[in-house]
Amino acid sequence: MSVALPEFEFVKTAACRDARVNNCPEVAINVPGIVALRDSDRPDTIVTMSAAQWADLAAAVKAGEYDVIA
Repeated sequence: MSVALPEFEFVKTAACRDARVNNCPEVAINVPGIVALRDSDRPDTIVTMSAAQWADLAAAVKAGEYDVIA
């Protein structure tokens, strides 16, 4: 049995709003307590996390823990 997801309102970062940029991450924060992520190329695949998990992820990214460019 599948669970219905709430209606997320996804937005792209400013850099991804340019029509020449493809395959951008999109984030929705319109549902209280839930952050939803998806890839613009695969909009049917949605990952959700709590606001606390999002904060932990954002802190790790800012600290360079997931620096794939280095």
